[in-house]
Amino acid sequence: MPTADLSALLEGLLRSDVEFILVGGLAAVIQGAPITTIDADIVHRQSPENISRLFAFLESVNAVYRRPDGIIIAPKKKDFSKAGHVLLTTCLGPLDVLAFIEGGKTYDDLYRHSVQIDFRGRAIRVLDIKMLTELKRISKSPEDKQRLALLEATLRQMEKDQDMESGTR
Repeated sequence: MPTADLSALLEGLLRSDVEFILVGGLAAVIQGAPITTIDADIVHRQSPENISRLFAFLESVNAVYRRPDGIIIAPKKKDFSKAGHVLLTTCLGPLDVLAFIEGGKTYDDLYRHSVQIDFRGRAIRVLDIKMLTELKRISKSPEDKQRLALLEATLRQMEKDQDMESGTR
C-alpha cells in the first residue's frame, strides 16, 4: 500500500467542491490535539449534487472498499445516499465517508458544531474540538476512550489560551 497523503486527499475533496465536515482523529490533529491517525473521516452532505461531486472525486482517486479479504470492490454512487459508513482505500490514503457519527448526527446536525479553518488557501469545515470531545465521551469504542484524555487536555488548553487572549483568568 502506498504512503498516505491525507493533505492531498483533503485538497482533492475541496477542489471537487464536495461539502463535508472533517471529523475523527484528523479533525482533532488539525486543532492541535497530540494524537496520530492514519485516515481521514468525513461526514458528507447527502444532497444528490454533492454525492455526484463526491463520487466523481472518488473515481479519480481509484477508491475501493477497504476489506480484510483483499477483494477489490469499487463503490457505487448509490452507496453514498444510504445511512451508513463507506470505508475506502484510495491512491492518496484511507478515507471513511460517513452518513452520520455517534448519536446519529448527520452533516446538518454537525454543521453548527464545526469551525471553518484555512487549509492551504481553502476553507475546510472541521468538527470543533468541544463536540469531538463530547462524542468521544459517549462512544463505546476502546480507541475513542483512549483518545478522550488527550482531547480533554487539548480542550482545556484551548480554553486557557482563549482566556489569556481575552485578558480573563
